[in-house]
Amino acid sequence: MAFLPRNKGQRPHSSQLRNEPTPAERRLWYGFLRTASPRWNRQRIIDSYIVDFFCHKAKLVVELDGSQHYDEHGLIEYDQIRTDYLEALELKVLRFTNEEIEKDFLGVCRRIQMEADQRLEMM
Repeated sequence: MAFLPRNKGQRPHSSQLRNEPTPAERRLWYGFLRTASPRWNRQRIIDSYIVDFFCHKAKLVVELDGSQHYDEHGLIEYDQIRTDYLEALELKVLRFTNEEIEKDFLGVCRRIQMEADQRLEMM
């Protein structure tokens, strides 16, 4: 996977999301991913989607979901379509709730690092 399609029309929205992270996104970025190895990007454009966090080297996406993702059928369906598309690009998608970030931050960090390490070993 050398090339991922990017909809450049999403740049302003991606930039806005980077400048206005949710509390859970802020905690995961500044508390772990910003200095984690391999390198991570936040609010990365992949085709017409913007993913919360992306590690190109490990082909790994991390998505944080607030309660709205579980309450409204439309968002759950959209998330599944998006996940299916990303997986078709050979990307692995990990999803965590904001509550998991709040209550089990170290466990979430360990899971992300473990998945990244496993994917790098397979390459």
